[in-house]
Amino acid sequence: MRIVVAVDSFKGSLSSLEAGSAVKAAALKIFKDVEVVVLPLADGGEGTVQALYSGLGGKLIDVTVTGPLRKQVNATYCILNDGKTAVVEMASAAGLTLVSENERNPLNTTTYGVGEIIKDAVNKGCRRFIVGIGGSATNDGGVGMLAALGYKFYDKNGVEIVLGAKGLENLKSISSSDVLPELKECSFRVACDVTNPLCGVKGCSAVFAPQKGATDEDIRKMDEWLRNYAELSRDISSDADPDFPGAGAAGGMGFAFSSFLNGKLESGINIVLQETGFENYAKSADLIITGEGRLDAQTAMGKAPVGVAKIAKKHNKKVIAFAGSVSDDAVILRDYGIDEIYRITPKDTELHEAMKKEVAYDNLCKTAQSVFSSIK
Repeated sequence: MRIVVAVDSFKGSLSSLEAGSAVKAAALKIFKDVEVVVLPLADGGEGTVQALYSGLGGKLIDVTVTGPLRKQVNATYCILNDGKTAVVEMASAAGLTLVSENERNPLNTTTYGVGEIIKDAVNKGCRRFIVGIGGSATNDGGVGMLAALGYKFYDKNGVEIVLGAKGLENLKSISSSDVLPELKECSFRVACDVTNPLCGVKGCSAVFAPQKGATDEDIRKMDEWLRNYAELSRDISSDADPDFPGAGAAGGMGFAFSSFLNGKLESGINIVLQETGFENYAKSADLIITGEGRLDAQTAMGKAPVGVAKIAKKHNKKVIAFAGSVSDDAVILRDYGIDEIYRITPKDTELHEAMKKEVAYDNLCKTAQSVFSSIK
């Protein structure tokens, strides 16, 4: 028997590979003749660097960069074993978690540190990038990142604008004359699971900026500034399209990648599944195991377990999912290829207890053992 395990992290308790190892331990206890393949799983957001590093091997790189409020922060990215592929999480340099609640204001926050990470990786020989852009604190259209890579953004006097969305108010011209030359050799796969345009009622300012601390007046201004930025960008790139699906992701980072860096915006889970070769493993599996911390109707909206199930069903494989908690509406996931769903947490267990790493591991292992016993 061959079992392929691709479980997303149980946030706050188990990493993807820790959860996978619990399922593997259960399978080895129940089946005498079984091969268990554990693959890392992530949706392109938090945990993607660690998941791909742990599953595919490589080297973690620590680098000090400019944080969202222009203070130095420590960020970590990964260079995979090929020495050419870097895995980057935007949140490590420009994430909302790096900004205290009373300091949240997208007029002030910058993506400059993300560009510094990319530049560091380029200088280390990387030419292929996988970038997760979830969890940002910014709404600067990616201008900070581009500035770190050598693009120049000037006001009417030929002076570089200040970092943060507020700098866009004075933007009059853009120059690419000092751009890092190696960028021409680079490719970017950008994990993006939203389709919002850059501007308008569904744009980044209106939809995402409020949670980053923007007022109604801030939103109106930033939307206007971003429209001007998009217009000026056409002088640099024929690909500059503010209406491109995903252009508004991460405060306009989607626009910056697609317009200036020839980035390809893709489903985060699809990127991870392709990078790990999941489909090749799935083809020869007798059973596929997936899951995450919580399964509910929202899981159907592009979350990792559904991405696993979609590929599994291409090859008519049975899919079982485990989760710390399961809502009543999770039954809809059967329409998305997940055949069976199991809650691993016993009833009446306090949340703080269930979230402990050793408790979650034990609960997952025991639940998987029970399920495998019934299959056997």
